[in-house]
Amino acid sequence: MPAPVEGLATADPGTLPLSAASSLFQRLRATTPQLARRAPGEHDAARWREHRIGERRYRVAQPVTFTPYAAARPCSARCLFCSENLRLLDAGAMAQTLRPGPDHFERLSAALTQLRGLPLSWSLSGLESSDDEDWFLRLLATLAAAERDGVQVEERVLYSNGAGFARGRGEELIAALRAFGLSWLELSRHHHDAARNQAIMRFRDGEAIADGAAFARVARRLSEALPLRQVCIVQRGGIDDADGVRAYLDWARACGAGTVIFREFSRLGPGYRDNATARYLEAGRVPIEQVLSACMDAPWWPQLTPQRITEGYYFWNLRLREPRSGLEVVFEASDYAAMHRRHASGDIYKLVFHGNGRLCAGWQPDRDVLWPPGADTPARGDAGGGADANAGLAERADG
Repeated sequence: MPAPVEGLATADPGTLPLSAASSLFQRLRATTPQLARRAPGEHDAARWREHRIGERRYRVAQPVTFTPYAAARPCSARCLFCSENLRLLDAGAMAQTLRPGPDHFERLSAALTQLRGLPLSWSLSGLESSDDEDWFLRLLATLAAAERDGVQVEERVLYSNGAGFARGRGEELIAALRAFGLSWLELSRHHHDAARNQAIMRFRDGEAIADGAAFARVARRLSEALPLRQVCIVQRGGIDDADGVRAYLDWARACGAGTVIFREFSRLGPGYRDNATARYLEAGRVPIEQVLSACMDAPWWPQLTPQRITEGYYFWNLRLREPRSGLEVVFEASDYAAMHRRHASGDIYKLVFHGNGRLCAGWQPDRDVLWPPGADTPARGDAGGGADANAGLAERADG
């Protein structure tokens, strides 16, 4: 279900807890014509679905995404900011440590039968799906079979670092994604200089995608076959000012990207353990308002036309367009505390199938379990934890 759009100038800021809290909101409001509300209002009956999973009925937000979160091997990159390594104080098992068993796809198919008739979108994120080509192809086949069997899918999105596409079977993966009907692919690259990007993403030895020329070739080939959105997480040591943004935009356009997304590290809030990842996020954080404000004061800013602000359930973003090239540019921030509050509400805002065979209403594989029946889990309403491998940065910049 597309998010309803209205005029931003007449919207009540009190109903926009994330975007209206930004120090730039009033300045943006003066120039941005539209507001898209991706998070449904509490009493907006058209934006909620009652749906039975197992023996219980739940209220499910529209739109909602489903992530088949599991990977057959560790990720090809070891990004310093990766939220797979964040731990809540009361967290149980780490989702990234769960490798799918031999019956994984049978269990995934069984879980998906519980979602027939519920409008949802596929969000393929968490670790790196393309790292094991055979596993990834079987995943796509399983999801496609679920669609034929009655799962109602609106969009299909892949989040990737591109590693699998730079190996010998890249064309096979691209053909499979085209047959799957992929809506778009979000390709992560956090600096246009390969050495500076490698200092952030830390690809493992032998990964061709680490090379700048190899990445550009992969990006251009992907853009020829699929709608390509390139993602840059702003951070100290990476892209952190207006000059960096301008250089990255020019480079990404040359790589074939139709959209470029600049994201801040997700804001954590309380409840996370003080580990190396949390400390890196704190030390390396560059607020999106800082970058955006510098861009708005740059001489090239008038080349971009503001389109709309989107208010999500734990994120907000500003979308602009470069009329000369057609390039879309997005600036985005997200808030884990807001995510946890929504997940603790008892309503369903997110669906995740984990490597342990459990369908959950969040990113923790042993919390908020919806299926199978009888699985041990805290009651719905307890806060979960974790998020995707881009520090909670997937499922946004939505159309």
